Amino acid sequence: MDHSKKIENLLLASAIIALVASLGSLYFSEVLLYVPCELCWYQRILMYPLVILLGIAAVKKDAGIVTYVLPLSIIGGSISIYHYLVQKVAFFSENSVSCGVVPCTGQYINWLGFITIPFLALIGFTSITVILFYVKKLSKKAGN
Repeated sequence: MDHSKKIENLLLASAIIALVASLGSLYFSEVLLYVPCELCWYQRILMYPLVILLGIAAVKKDAGIVTYVLPLSIIGGSISIYHYLVQKVAFFSENSVSCGVVPCTGQYINWLGFITIPFLALIGFTSITVILFYVKKLSKKAGN
């Protein structure tokens, strides 16, 4: 498979990951009626545009988008890590700033004892970030 086809598939995969993450967050809040905390909102603010930007990039086969969306996924992942630490590590939860009406320490889900909503967001942001770094590497090899 040539580099351009790989790049096209990777951009599509990252757009799908962003779409699934966004739909998942909407499912939790709109169907299950889980009220998002402030840190959840910041993660959403960074994930939702990725659906549109990566979707357009996949359709246009534009690897140049990586420069613009990589910061969104890295910052979103960093917030997810911090939010997860606030939920799971006593030091962070005791020293965290007030998080609004809904506490950021709240865990609506806790599957297998470690999978929480911020953890799911972290998986999404990390997957997108890894894919985008690979796209960047492939586009350099292809001379784009």
